[in-house]
Amino acid sequence: MVRRTHLAATVAAVGLLAAACAGGPGPATEVATPGTSAAAATTASGGAGPSPSSGGPTPTPVASVGPGEGTVSVVAIDGYAEWGGVDPKVKWVGTFEKETGCKVSLRYYDPRQEEKPGDFPPSSFDVISATPEVGGRLMDDGKAAPLNTALLDGYDKIPKRLRTLPSVTRGERVYGVPYVWATNEILYDAGQVSPDGPESLFTDKGPVMLRDRPLSLADAALVLKAQGTDVGEDIKDPFDLTDAQLDAAAKLFTSDEDGRRVFWRDPVEVVQGFATGSVRLAQATPYHLDVLRRGHKPVRALTDRPVTGWADAWMVSAQAPHPSCAYKWLDFTMSADVQRKVSAWMGLAPANPEGCTGAARRICADYRAGTSRAFQGVYFAVRPEEYDKWVERWSRIVS
Repeated sequence: MVRRTHLAATVAAVGLLAAACAGGPGPATEVATPGTSAAAATTASGGAGPSPSSGGPTPTPVASVGPGEGTVSVVAIDGYAEWGGVDPKVKWVGTFEKETGCKVSLRYYDPRQEEKPGDFPPSSFDVISATPEVGGRLMDDGKAAPLNTALLDGYDKIPKRLRTLPSVTRGERVYGVPYVWATNEILYDAGQVSPDGPESLFTDKGPVMLRDRPLSLADAALVLKAQGTDVGEDIKDPFDLTDAQLDAAAKLFTSDEDGRRVFWRDPVEVVQGFATGSVRLAQATPYHLDVLRRGHKPVRALTDRPVTGWADAWMVSAQAPHPSCAYKWLDFTMSADVQRKVSAWMGLAPANPEGCTGAARRICADYRAGTSRAFQGVYFAVRPEEYDKWVERWSRIVS
């Protein structure tokens, strides 16, 4: 199995232009194939609602955590649960097993291609790392369990802004523990272009790189909002759009008649694009900027706010076979040690600011993590209501 190249590993190993694929999972892992592709997911259920809509009974939080069942089934985004198979120095799964006695059964899934991990029977896994899109579906379908946060020792170390995001909560209930977060920035090659503002991402002659994700439509919605046009002036939340606003956002992506728009999925593609001078502007992250600056590339970031961002979280299955080990996993992944390691490995900000030490210190500085400015002007992603419409518009854009 070929795993996605990790940006941090690439930079550390062979510099800016590396793109070699890392090795596959070990004996205790397998590749998860949970559902249909994004393009085929247009028949999926709608987005964030007030409560789970599963036909079964509403899940309830566990009352206590026992000594552990001896095993835990983890479904993870690639890079979020490392056991040393890609880099022997990058591992934390084995430490969890030794500390808790819960042996990890690990499966990977790619949320960029598989939009429906909720198709996993809830009894087939214990915990899953979920994007806002994936987590929203799990909550809507009643396949994620509300959490008893009093049982999680490290929960209060996560900033309240992240703990209360709509992508991990429904009403008074908490369904997810934030793990890592990031913001979308607009980077540009200062030697080629001097952009006027965020609208340049859609008006520049290009080439321009855009993140291949339906929720990128929210970035276009922020441009519409800033322009104050008839369709944009009523936008309050870029992830909550009317049909007319969604259509207008989609139109920005297709306004370039020359079609000099490139859609990226692997973060390394952005680094390669700027490093080779083949890209003028790109939708990227602060860590991309840091990497390129360390490579002495003339790349800068627009300072305009607001911007969009996202937080990925761990969720527990509504029918977790091993709930005690699942809660132990949540506590473990909130620890400063794991937060430092995953941040340094993925180039994303740790949810727990105590992880901003060692190799993660520079990354935390990129995202202002742990400071009062960390979340200023950031609209965090949530699975929109009628998400299928977002997917349908996006499939037309990238096709």
